[in-house]
Amino acid sequence: MRVDLFDFDLPDERIALRPAEPRDSARLLVVDPVGEVQLSDHRVSDLPSFLRAGDALVFNDTKVIPAQLEGIRYREGAGGQQVSATLHMRIGASRWKAFAKPGKRIKIGDRISFGHDGSSCLLGKLDCTVEEKGEGGEVTLAFDLSGPMLDEAIHSVGHIPLPPYIAAKRAEDERDRADYQTIYAREEGAVAAPTAGLHFTPDLFEAIDKAGVERHFVTLHVGAGTFLPMKVDDTDDHKMHFESGYVTAETAASLNAVKARGGRIICVGTTSLRLIESAAQENGEIRAWAGDTGIFITPGYRFKAVDMLMTNFHLPRSTLFMLVSAFAGFETMHAAYSHAISTGYRFYSYGDSSLLFRKD
Repeated sequence: MRVDLFDFDLPDERIALRPAEPRDSARLLVVDPVGEVQLSDHRVSDLPSFLRAGDALVFNDTKVIPAQLEGIRYREGAGGQQVSATLHMRIGASRWKAFAKPGKRIKIGDRISFGHDGSSCLLGKLDCTVEEKGEGGEVTLAFDLSGPMLDEAIHSVGHIPLPPYIAAKRAEDERDRADYQTIYAREEGAVAAPTAGLHFTPDLFEAIDKAGVERHFVTLHVGAGTFLPMKVDDTDDHKMHFESGYVTAETAASLNAVKARGGRIICVGTTSLRLIESAAQENGEIRAWAGDTGIFITPGYRFKAVDMLMTNFHLPRSTLFMLVSAFAGFETMHAAYSHAISTGYRFYSYGDSSLLFRKD
């Protein structure tokens, strides 16, 4: 499909720079594409009223790490140069794939010193070597530290990698360390938050439990590729960046049991949906799964397991707007976004949310 079909005009003032307080007071647009399209305005705290006893919510429990690193690049015969790197996928105890700037000037074999102000870690610095170089500024960094020592150093020198549409308007601060993390984050490794989950509070969890709705957790480490703009004119030419994750056998069995008794699977966020659909068989059975997924969902995709989706409002021409268009319908989502813009919904990571029913 043509990428420009997924374009829309978004006023700058619709981009949220801070989350709602409390988190579950954010607005919730309920989109039901069955029959005549129905759009209704609610609050996230109203979510339990749209669920039934026996349903299951699926959350992504990945935890955002301070993956934005600033440093100096050194090369034999040349002076130092300021560089930045956003880690996006761990590929070993001491190696990460990252997006580096300025990407064109970095070469294989370059040495980069992060946290060179002496505050980085026990050794006073975090050094690495550029091991490989890919397209679009992607590099593979081989760090001198490994395992837990590397993790500690990254936490010490790194910054929360705020989405570019927020970072362009203000600097990251201490509030973001808490705001840009779900209350159930557990497994470290994400560069970006599974933002639909940012709306949940202990009170909302209690209301969900009282409604007889199950809560299950999967892990998909969201990568920086989620922020990359599409640079092609046709979706067939787009290459998704891979993200790593897993679904345990216990979780898969529990979700299959939900479906078997007539309950619905509601994914909180596109990341949990992409992971569940990666783990699902053609007959809808969900199996234990672990590995890297680059699943790219566009209109025409046949969903195998997920019945409903809670998700924030996404960028124009983005892979995520394509995903929600596949889930609830192309025309439906254009109508829903038009309604959201005209009625003041807040967009993107810190913005409001939507609850989508699947259009079969």
